[in-house]
Amino acid sequence: MADNKSGRDEQADNEQRRQRQRDIVAELERGDETEPPIGADELEKLEPELAAVTFPATGAEVVETVGDRSLGPATIGDFLPETETETFADPQAVQQRLRRPTIASAMKRLIEANAAISNDRLRDSQREAYERTFRELRDIDAVDEDEGIGAVADWVVEQIDEKGKLPGSRAVRRQAAKVCRENGYEVRNDEWLGI
Repeated sequence: MADNKSGRDEQADNEQRRQRQRDIVAELERGDETEPPIGADELEKLEPELAAVTFPATGAEVVETVGDRSLGPATIGDFLPETETETFADPQAVQQRLRRPTIASAMKRLIEANAAISNDRLRDSQREAYERTFRELRDIDAVDEDEGIGAVADWVVEQIDEKGKLPGSRAVRRQAAKVCRENGYEVRNDEWLGI
């Protein structure tokens, strides 16, 4: 580019365009970060206590060892399922689960309800689909105190009690979309919940 006014203007425009692209990429990378009320520093403080657990460990073993430890407004036992079907490969897996407490407590309810009727472990793909549904509900309106997550978790537990098995991820997504629409939130067909 020539070193004249036109060249400098073009360079400035290019830099602004690149900055906008970087901002968009950064926003997309943060897109799944719906709720970080438990900071990384607080989770790192758990490492010495988690060192007392022999990994891989079941949820029941982790809760037995460190379940009384307070974490935010509750205890670790409030967020981790106390079952033999849920296992954690290492301390980082426990910390990752605790990172989003609202979703962790909803998943705890589902896993414990499932464990009450079956010794089957929740498949990883099904877990990921449930967690993504809860994250999407959290993204709809973060200030509604996660009422949607609680309503969908209640529905899943009812389905487990009535039918004796976990509902499929598509059914959970449909229910989540129904809850959103009933509360005045639009769910488009091209979104995760809009199936």
